Amino acid sequence: MSIEQDISSGLRRISLFDSVEENALPELARSLESIRLDAGRVLFYENDPGDCFYIIVEGNLEIIKAFGSTEERLLKDWGPGNFLGEMSMFDLEGRRSATVRARTPTTLLKMNHDSFRVLLHRQPELAFEVTRQLSLRLRNTDNAIIHGLQEKNHELAEAYAELASAYAELQAAQVQIIEKERLEIELQVAREVQESILPQTLPAIPGIDLGVLTRPARAVGGDLYDLIALNENCLGVVIGDVSDKGVPAAIFMALARGLLRAEASRMAPPAEVLREVNRHLLDMNTAGLFITVIYGVLDCRSRRFTFVRAGHELPFFFRNDGTEIFPGNDHGQALGLFDDVLLEERCITLPPGSRIVLYTDGATDAVNPDDERFGRKRLRESMRPHGLFSAQEFCETIFETIAQFQDGAPQADDMAMVAIDVH
Repeated sequence: MSIEQDISSGLRRISLFDSVEENALPELARSLESIRLDAGRVLFYENDPGDCFYIIVEGNLEIIKAFGSTEERLLKDWGPGNFLGEMSMFDLEGRRSATVRARTPTTLLKMNHDSFRVLLHRQPELAFEVTRQLSLRLRNTDNAIIHGLQEKNHELAEAYAELASAYAELQAAQVQIIEKERLEIELQVAREVQESILPQTLPAIPGIDLGVLTRPARAVGGDLYDLIALNENCLGVVIGDVSDKGVPAAIFMALARGLLRAEASRMAPPAEVLREVNRHLLDMNTAGLFITVIYGVLDCRSRRFTFVRAGHELPFFFRNDGTEIFPGNDHGQALGLFDDVLLEERCITLPPGSRIVLYTDGATDAVNPDDERFGRKRLRESMRPHGLFSAQEFCETIFETIAQFQDGAPQADDMAMVAIDVH
């Protein structure tokens, strides 16, 4: 058996890669390097720079905090199937959070940052699994830290009973610091996941010009967009917004994007695509989340746009003179809530020079210091004068207009916009 076949066989036994398709395992195996550690050998030290991700195939690794000091303590003893170093895949400037040493002779698979990002784009379901396990580890680590602090605080309370008042204040401050650090880590992970699964490049299809722009709020939400080249003439267009924020929203967004891409590739009508996505979300959604979404297919030869709106903001359609095209009223419910979801498919044939604009509600819900909403009417009026701009310049100009309206007021929600010029 070749080394590649041996690695592929090993991957089948690791739960992290359960979602990876069988025919994708050989390519995944080629991106991994097998390394061997003797018992007692250190893989890396705490605070070392990190740029690699490791998977344990055989043997056991000790995860050690404050290695070599009087405060040294063993955090974990991990065996086959566990993975480590995953935070370095999301934070290139990050440092290792603990020392890792082989307790027994150990075989590892090693993946670098570039290979990891390529894998996430090709296997979006893996992003869901990595993030789910990472979120679980963060919670377990937080609980361990809090437990350790509680034990130390108890010892201090017994030794210094006369300082009870000062101790109570210190304890409250420690809890606040831990909670703040936990939230900061969660937000960073969510933002990195969100950015890693959004398109890095836009498809090139004759006859159309594309523009996209996002502006994340500090409390990361679940804004989603995607542009899918279905064939040389048809473009799949997606924009959506998950109901929650933070890591749960990022995980749900990754799941929804993977399902949308998989169903869209079958070239089914948009309404059928969203019904299938809704069915899968109901089967897999244990957090009670939902997503509003627009999915449409643009035939660039006929300029015919067929779309479904599942509870999302109404899109805009403009002629090249700035006048608006109204496709008629439609109805649609968000995905992830109801078995028999109500969806109504619409079709519009656009004249040459038209522009399609899709956006999330962060644009209309933006407020100024007087708590006044930007609103759909103001958004529409800000779009009319910019017909000569490219699609990308158009998005940038609209976001700048919204920022001027906000005048420094906090941004409560993510904003995303997709503009499509049809020539």
